[in-house]
Amino acid sequence: MKRTIILLAALSLLVISCQKEVIKPGPSLGASFNGAFLVGAALNDAAISGKDAGANKIVTSQFNTITNENLLKWEVVHPEPDSFNFEPADAYVAFGEANGMVIIGHTLTWHHQTPNWVFEGEDGGLTDRETLIARMENHISTVVGRYKGRINGWDVVNEALNEDGSLRDSKWRQIIGDDYIDLAFKFAQAADPGAELYYNDYNMFREAKALGAVALINHLKAEGLRVDAVGMQGHWGPDFPQINDAENSIQIFKNAELTVVVTELDINMLPRPENMQGADIELNYENTIKFNPYAEGLPDSMQTVLTDRYAEFFSLFKKYGDTVDRVTFWGVYDGSSWLDNWPIVGRTNYPLLFDRQYNPKPAYHAVIKVGEVGK
Repeated sequence: MKRTIILLAALSLLVISCQKEVIKPGPSLGASFNGAFLVGAALNDAAISGKDAGANKIVTSQFNTITNENLLKWEVVHPEPDSFNFEPADAYVAFGEANGMVIIGHTLTWHHQTPNWVFEGEDGGLTDRETLIARMENHISTVVGRYKGRINGWDVVNEALNEDGSLRDSKWRQIIGDDYIDLAFKFAQAADPGAELYYNDYNMFREAKALGAVALINHLKAEGLRVDAVGMQGHWGPDFPQINDAENSIQIFKNAELTVVVTELDINMLPRPENMQGADIELNYENTIKFNPYAEGLPDSMQTVLTDRYAEFFSLFKKYGDTVDRVTFWGVYDGSSWLDNWPIVGRTNYPLLFDRQYNPKPAYHAVIKVGEVGK
Protein backbone atom coordinates (compact mmCIF):
# COMPACT_ATOMS: atom_id res chain seq x y z
CA MET A 1 0.00 0.00 0.00
CA LYS A 2 2.80 2.40 0.92
CA ARG A 3 4.61 1.54 -2.33
CA THR A 4 1.41 2.31 -4.26
CA ILE A 5 1.06 5.70 -2.55
CA ILE A 6 4.68 6.54 -3.35
CA LEU A 7 4.23 5.54 -6.98
CA LEU A 8 1.02 7.57 -7.24
CA ALA A 9 2.74 10.58 -5.66
CA ALA A 10 5.63 10.27 -8.10
CA LEU A 11 3.21 9.99 -11.00
CA SER A 12 1.33 13.08 -9.79
CA LEU A 13 4.55 15.05 -9.61
CA LEU A 14 5.42 13.95 -13.13
CA VAL A 15 2.02 15.04 -14.41
CA ILE A 16 2.30 18.40 -12.67
CA SER A 17 5.79 18.83 -14.06
CA CYS A 18 4.57 18.07 -17.57
CA GLN A 19 1.66 20.46 -17.19
CA LYS A 20 4.00 23.23 -16.10
CA GLU A 21 6.21 22.49 -19.07
CA VAL A 22 3.25 22.69 -21.43
CA ILE A 23 2.23 26.16 -20.27
CA LYS A 24 5.75 27.52 -19.94
CA PRO A 25 6.01 30.80 -21.88
CA GLY A 26 7.96 30.65 -25.11
CA PRO A 27 8.54 33.63 -27.38
CA SER A 28 7.19 36.91 -26.08
CA LEU A 29 3.92 38.30 -27.35
CA GLY A 30 5.69 41.43 -28.53
CA ALA A 31 8.35 39.50 -30.44
CA SER A 32 5.82 37.14 -32.01
CA PHE A 33 4.05 40.04 -33.73
CA ASN A 34 7.20 42.01 -34.54
CA GLY A 35 6.72 43.59 -37.93
CA ALA A 36 2.92 43.49 -37.62
CA PHE A 37 2.03 45.55 -34.54
CA LEU A 38 3.04 46.33 -30.96
CA VAL A 39 1.55 44.25 -28.14
CA GLY A 40 1.09 45.73 -24.68
CA ALA A 41 -0.84 45.88 -21.44
CA ALA A 42 -2.39 48.42 -19.10
CA LEU A 43 -0.51 48.67 -15.81
CA ASN A 44 -1.52 49.48 -12.24
CA ASP A 45 0.78 50.82 -9.54
CA ALA A 46 1.66 47.38 -8.16
CA ALA A 47 2.93 46.10 -11.52
CA ILE A 48 5.02 49.22 -12.02
CA SER A 49 6.57 49.29 -8.55
CA GLY A 50 7.31 45.57 -8.41
CA LYS A 51 4.98 45.00 -5.44
CA ASP A 52 3.18 42.63 -7.79
CA ALA A 53 6.32 40.80 -8.85
CA GLY A 54 4.47 38.29 -11.01
CA ALA A 55 2.78 40.99 -13.04
CA ASN A 56 6.04 42.92 -13.30
CA LYS A 57 7.80 39.85 -14.71
CA ILE A 58 5.07 39.25 -17.30
CA VAL A 59 5.20 42.87 -18.46
CA THR A 60 8.96 43.02 -18.83
CA SER A 61 9.16 39.66 -20.61
CA GLN A 62 6.09 39.78 -22.85
CA PHE A 63 5.20 43.32 -23.96
CA ASN A 64 6.80 46.17 -25.87
CA THR A 65 4.25 48.88 -25.09
CA ILE A 66 2.40 49.96 -21.95
CA THR A 67 -0.64 52.06 -21.09
CA ASN A 68 -1.47 53.40 -17.65
CA GLU A 69 -4.70 52.06 -16.18
CA ASN A 70 -5.68 54.97 -13.89
CA LEU A 71 -2.75 57.08 -12.78
CA LEU A 72 -2.97 59.66 -15.58
CA LYS A 73 -6.74 60.03 -15.41
CA TRP A 74 -7.78 63.47 -14.20
CA GLU A 75 -9.06 62.41 -10.74
CA VAL A 76 -5.68 60.84 -9.93
CA VAL A 77 -3.16 63.19 -11.50
CA HIS A 78 -5.08 66.46 -10.94
CA PRO A 79 -7.42 65.92 -7.98
CA GLU A 80 -7.67 69.56 -6.86
CA PRO A 81 -7.57 72.84 -8.84
CA ASP A 82 -4.06 73.77 -7.77
CA SER A 83 -2.74 70.28 -6.97
CA PHE A 84 -1.10 67.76 -9.29
CA ASN A 85 -0.12 64.26 -8.18
CA PHE A 86 2.71 63.29 -10.52
CA GLU A 87 4.55 60.72 -8.40
CA PRO A 88 2.68 57.61 -9.72
CA ALA A 89 2.86 58.87 -13.31
CA ASP A 90 6.56 59.67 -12.98
CA ALA A 91 7.19 56.10 -11.84
CA TYR A 92 5.13 54.74 -14.74
CA VAL A 93 7.08 56.70 -17.34
CA ALA A 94 10.41 55.84 -15.74
CA PHE A 95 9.43 52.15 -15.77
CA GLY A 96 8.58 52.29 -19.46
CA GLU A 97 11.83 54.07 -20.31
CA ALA A 98 13.93 51.65 -18.27
CA ASN A 99 12.42 48.72 -20.17
CA GLY A 100 12.48 50.26 -23.65
CA MET A 101 8.69 50.39 -23.94
CA VAL A 102 6.47 52.52 -26.17
CA ILE A 103 4.59 54.53 -23.53
CA ILE A 104 0.95 55.56 -23.89
CA GLY A 105 -0.89 58.14 -21.75
CA HIS A 106 -4.56 57.52 -20.90
CA THR A 107 -6.64 59.76 -20.91
CA LEU A 108 -6.80 63.56 -21.12
CA THR A 109 -10.49 64.37 -21.67
CA TRP A 110 -13.26 62.05 -20.45
CA HIS A 111 -16.67 62.42 -18.82
CA HIS A 112 -15.77 59.80 -16.18
CA GLN A 113 -13.08 59.93 -13.48
CA THR A 114 -12.94 63.71 -13.74
CA PRO A 115 -13.42 65.57 -10.41
CA ASN A 116 -16.64 67.53 -9.95
CA TRP A 117 -14.71 70.76 -9.40
CA VAL A 118 -13.67 70.75 -13.06
CA PHE A 119 -17.26 71.42 -14.14
CA GLU A 120 -18.48 73.51 -11.20
CA GLY A 121 -18.89 77.26 -10.99
CA GLU A 122 -18.63 79.46 -7.91
CA ASP A 123 -22.37 79.16 -7.26
CA GLY A 124 -22.24 75.35 -7.24
CA GLY A 125 -23.86 75.01 -10.67
CA LEU A 126 -22.09 74.36 -13.95
CA THR A 127 -19.23 76.67 -14.75
CA ASP A 128 -19.07 78.78 -17.94
CA ARG A 129 -17.47 77.95 -21.27
CA GLU A 130 -14.41 80.18 -20.88
CA THR A 131 -13.58 78.82 -17.41
CA LEU A 132 -13.87 75.20 -18.48
CA ILE A 133 -11.74 75.80 -21.56
CA ALA A 134 -9.08 77.40 -19.35
CA ARG A 135 -9.18 74.44 -16.98
CA MET A 136 -8.87 72.00 -19.88
CA GLU A 137 -5.95 73.88 -21.39
CA ASN A 138 -4.16 74.12 -18.06
CA HIS A 139 -4.63 70.40 -17.40
CA ILE A 140 -3.52 69.22 -20.84
CA SER A 141 -0.60 71.61 -21.19
CA THR A 142 0.67 70.76 -17.70
CA VAL A 143 0.29 66.98 -17.92
CA VAL A 144 1.36 66.49 -21.54
CA GLY A 145 4.06 69.13 -21.20
CA ARG A 146 5.61 67.37 -18.21
CA TYR A 147 6.14 64.22 -20.28
CA LYS A 148 6.97 65.89 -23.59
CA GLY A 149 9.24 63.61 -25.60
CA ARG A 150 8.77 60.78 -23.09
CA ILE A 151 5.17 59.62 -23.49
CA ASN A 152 4.84 58.49 -27.09
CA GLY A 153 1.09 58.79 -27.56
CA TRP A 154 -2.04 60.09 -25.79
CA ASP A 155 -5.70 59.13 -25.68
CA VAL A 156 -6.75 62.75 -26.04
CA VAL A 157 -10.53 62.29 -25.97
CA ASN A 158 -12.22 59.19 -24.61
CA GLU A 159 -15.75 57.87 -25.32
CA ALA A 160 -17.32 61.00 -26.77
CA LEU A 161 -19.80 59.16 -29.03
CA ASN A 162 -23.21 57.57 -28.53
CA GLU A 163 -23.95 54.17 -30.05
CA ASP A 164 -25.44 55.78 -33.17
CA GLY A 165 -22.27 57.79 -33.77
CA SER A 166 -23.65 61.12 -32.54
CA LEU A 167 -21.87 63.18 -29.89
CA ARG A 168 -22.48 62.20 -26.26
CA ASP A 169 -24.08 65.03 -24.29
CA SER A 170 -21.39 65.09 -21.61
CA LYS A 171 -20.71 68.05 -19.33
CA TRP A 172 -17.81 68.93 -21.62
CA ARG A 173 -20.24 69.32 -24.50
CA GLN A 174 -22.99 70.95 -22.43
CA ILE A 175 -20.66 73.69 -21.18
CA ILE A 176 -18.20 74.23 -24.04
CA GLY A 177 -20.10 72.93 -27.05
CA ASP A 178 -19.21 70.46 -29.81
CA ASP A 179 -15.81 72.08 -30.28
CA TYR A 180 -14.53 70.84 -26.91
CA ILE A 181 -13.02 67.91 -28.83
CA ASP A 182 -11.28 70.27 -31.25
CA LEU A 183 -9.86 72.21 -28.33
CA ALA A 184 -8.59 69.09 -26.55
CA PHE A 185 -6.64 68.01 -29.64
CA LYS A 186 -5.40 71.56 -30.20
CA PHE A 187 -4.05 71.81 -26.65
CA ALA A 188 -2.46 68.33 -26.75
CA GLN A 189 -0.78 69.01 -30.08
CA ALA A 190 0.63 72.28 -28.79
CA ALA A 191 1.90 70.69 -25.57
CA ASP A 192 3.87 67.97 -27.39
CA PRO A 193 3.99 68.21 -31.19
CA GLY A 194 5.97 64.97 -31.34
CA ALA A 195 3.47 62.75 -29.51
CA GLU A 196 0.85 60.69 -31.33
CA LEU A 197 -2.74 61.69 -30.61
CA TYR A 198 -5.71 59.28 -30.50
CA TYR A 199 -9.47 59.25 -30.26
CA ASN A 200 -10.55 56.22 -28.16
CA ASP A 201 -13.99 54.58 -27.74
CA TYR A 202 -15.80 51.30 -27.00
CA ASN A 203 -18.24 49.34 -29.22
CA MET A 204 -16.44 50.50 -32.32
CA PHE A 205 -17.37 47.17 -33.90
CA ARG A 206 -20.82 48.72 -34.41
CA GLU A 207 -20.91 50.22 -37.89
CA ALA A 208 -22.80 53.35 -36.85
CA LYS A 209 -20.28 54.15 -34.15
CA ALA A 210 -17.32 53.46 -36.43
CA LEU A 211 -18.78 55.78 -39.06
CA GLY A 212 -19.38 58.40 -36.36
CA ALA A 213 -15.71 58.18 -35.36
CA VAL A 214 -14.63 58.58 -38.99
CA ALA A 215 -16.85 61.66 -39.35
CA LEU A 216 -15.46 63.14 -36.11
CA ILE A 217 -11.85 62.55 -37.09
CA ASN A 218 -12.40 63.90 -40.61
CA HIS A 219 -13.85 67.04 -39.03
CA LEU A 220 -10.83 67.42 -36.76
CA LYS A 221 -8.45 67.01 -39.70
CA ALA A 222 -10.41 69.54 -41.72
CA GLU A 223 -9.83 71.98 -38.85
CA GLY A 224 -6.09 71.46 -39.22
CA LEU A 225 -5.79 69.18 -36.19
CA ARG A 226 -3.81 65.97 -36.08
CA VAL A 227 -5.32 62.59 -35.16
CA ASP A 228 -2.80 59.79 -35.59
CA ALA A 229 -5.04 56.80 -34.88
CA VAL A 230 -8.46 55.69 -33.74
CA GLY A 231 -8.56 53.62 -30.57
CA MET A 232 -10.88 50.62 -30.97
CA GLN A 233 -11.55 49.39 -27.45
CA GLY A 234 -11.78 45.61 -27.15
CA HIS A 235 -14.04 45.01 -24.15
CA TRP A 236 -15.55 41.97 -25.82
CA GLY A 237 -17.08 38.62 -24.89
CA PRO A 238 -17.29 34.98 -25.95
CA ASP A 239 -20.24 35.70 -28.24
CA PHE A 240 -19.72 39.32 -29.31
CA PRO A 241 -18.75 40.95 -31.50
CA GLN A 242 -19.17 38.72 -34.50
CA ILE A 243 -15.79 38.56 -36.21
CA ASN A 244 -17.35 39.93 -39.40
CA ASP A 245 -18.56 43.02 -37.53
CA ALA A 246 -15.12 43.66 -36.06
CA GLU A 247 -13.54 43.24 -39.47
CA ASN A 248 -16.10 45.52 -41.08
CA SER A 249 -15.18 48.33 -38.69
CA ILE A 250 -11.47 47.87 -39.25
CA GLN A 251 -12.16 47.99 -42.98
CA ILE A 252 -14.17 51.21 -42.51
CA PHE A 253 -11.18 52.79 -40.75
CA LYS A 254 -8.80 51.46 -43.38
CA ASN A 255 -10.94 52.90 -46.17
CA ALA A 256 -10.82 56.24 -44.35
CA GLU A 257 -7.01 55.95 -44.28
CA LEU A 258 -6.98 55.79 -40.49
CA THR A 259 -4.55 53.80 -38.37
CA VAL A 260 -6.20 51.54 -35.79
CA VAL A 261 -4.92 50.86 -32.29
CA VAL A 262 -6.82 48.08 -30.51
CA THR A 263 -7.05 49.30 -26.92
CA GLU A 264 -8.33 47.85 -23.65
CA LEU A 265 -8.57 44.29 -24.96
CA ASP A 266 -10.14 41.65 -22.71
CA ILE A 267 -12.78 38.96 -23.12
CA ASN A 268 -15.44 38.89 -20.40
CA MET A 269 -16.14 35.21 -19.77
CA LEU A 270 -18.99 35.79 -17.32
CA PRO A 271 -22.69 36.30 -18.10
CA ARG A 272 -23.75 39.88 -18.76
CA PRO A 273 -26.95 41.31 -17.31
CA GLU A 274 -29.69 41.59 -19.91
CA ASN A 275 -29.66 44.70 -22.08
CA MET A 276 -26.17 45.64 -20.87
CA GLN A 277 -24.14 47.26 -23.62
CA GLY A 278 -20.73 48.85 -23.87
CA ALA A 279 -18.24 49.60 -21.12
CA ASP A 280 -19.87 52.37 -19.12
CA ILE A 281 -18.11 52.23 -15.74
CA GLU A 282 -21.19 53.55 -13.94
CA LEU A 283 -23.07 50.29 -14.55
CA ASN A 284 -23.42 48.14 -11.44
CA TYR A 285 -25.43 45.02 -10.67
CA GLU A 286 -25.94 42.64 -7.74
CA ASN A 287 -23.53 39.70 -7.42
CA THR A 288 -25.40 36.40 -7.71
CA ILE A 289 -24.46 32.85 -8.66
CA LYS A 290 -26.14 33.44 -12.01
CA PHE A 291 -23.60 36.14 -12.84
CA ASN A 292 -20.61 34.46 -11.15
CA PRO A 293 -20.88 30.81 -12.23
CA TYR A 294 -17.14 30.01 -12.36
CA ALA A 295 -16.00 31.07 -8.89
CA GLU A 296 -14.07 27.81 -8.51
CA GLY A 297 -12.44 27.93 -11.93
CA LEU A 298 -13.15 28.23 -15.63
CA PRO A 299 -14.45 24.93 -17.11
CA ASP A 300 -12.41 23.35 -19.90
CA SER A 301 -15.21 24.02 -22.36
CA MET A 302 -15.09 27.76 -21.64
CA GLN A 303 -11.29 27.74 -21.64
CA THR A 304 -11.53 26.43 -25.19
CA VAL A 305 -13.95 29.22 -26.09
CA LEU A 306 -11.54 31.81 -24.69
CA THR A 307 -8.65 30.27 -26.61
CA ASP A 308 -10.54 30.21 -29.89
CA ARG A 309 -11.75 33.79 -29.48
CA TYR A 310 -8.27 35.17 -28.88
CA ALA A 311 -6.87 33.20 -31.82
CA GLU A 312 -9.71 34.51 -34.00
CA PHE A 313 -9.19 38.14 -33.00
CA PHE A 314 -5.41 38.07 -33.34
CA SER A 315 -5.71 36.43 -36.74
CA LEU A 316 -7.92 39.35 -37.74
CA PHE A 317 -5.50 41.92 -36.35
CA LYS A 318 -2.62 40.26 -38.19
CA LYS A 319 -4.62 40.18 -41.43
CA TYR A 320 -4.89 43.97 -41.11
CA GLY A 321 -1.31 44.48 -40.01
CA ASP A 322 -1.02 47.37 -42.46
CA THR A 323 -3.78 49.18 -40.54
CA VAL A 324 -3.53 47.88 -36.96
CA ASP A 325 -0.52 49.47 -35.26
CA ARG A 326 -0.92 48.32 -31.64
CA VAL A 327 -2.90 45.84 -29.53
CA THR A 328 -3.09 46.53 -25.79
CA PHE A 329 -4.66 44.24 -23.17
CA TRP A 330 -6.58 45.97 -20.38
CA GLY A 331 -4.61 44.38 -17.56
CA VAL A 332 -1.75 41.94 -17.20
CA TYR A 333 -3.33 38.83 -15.65
CA ASP A 334 -6.74 37.74 -14.40
CA GLY A 335 -6.07 38.76 -10.81
CA SER A 336 -5.55 42.39 -11.81
CA SER A 337 -8.49 42.74 -14.21
CA TRP A 338 -11.12 45.43 -13.70
CA LEU A 339 -13.72 42.87 -14.82
CA ASP A 340 -13.53 41.17 -11.41
CA ASN A 341 -15.43 44.19 -10.09
CA TRP A 342 -17.34 45.53 -13.10
CA PRO A 343 -20.23 45.63 -13.65
CA ILE A 344 -20.61 43.40 -10.58
CA VAL A 345 -18.26 43.68 -7.59
CA GLY A 346 -16.45 40.57 -6.37
CA ARG A 347 -16.75 38.22 -9.31
CA THR A 348 -14.06 35.82 -10.53
CA ASN A 349 -13.39 36.55 -14.16
CA TYR A 350 -10.95 35.07 -16.68
CA PRO A 351 -10.51 37.69 -19.41
CA LEU A 352 -6.75 37.74 -20.08
CA LEU A 353 -3.95 35.45 -21.28
CA PHE A 354 -2.44 34.84 -17.83
CA ASP A 355 -4.29 33.28 -14.88
CA ARG A 356 -4.30 34.33 -11.22
CA GLN A 357 -1.10 32.39 -10.58
CA TYR A 358 0.59 34.27 -13.45
CA ASN A 359 0.66 31.15 -15.62
CA PRO A 360 0.04 31.49 -19.35
CA LYS A 361 -3.24 29.95 -20.47
CA PRO A 362 -3.86 27.91 -23.61
CA ALA A 363 -5.09 31.18 -25.12
CA TYR A 364 -1.59 32.61 -24.71
CA HIS A 365 -0.09 29.78 -26.74
CA ALA A 366 -2.79 30.15 -29.38
CA VAL A 367 -1.99 33.85 -29.77
CA ILE A 368 1.75 33.14 -29.96
CA LYS A 369 1.05 30.57 -32.66
CA VAL A 370 -0.87 33.15 -34.70
CA GLY A 371 2.07 35.52 -34.44
CA GLU A 372 4.64 32.92 -35.44
CA VAL A 373 2.78 31.66 -38.52
CA GLY A 374 4.61 32.68 -41.66
CA LYS A 375 7.88 33.53 -39.93
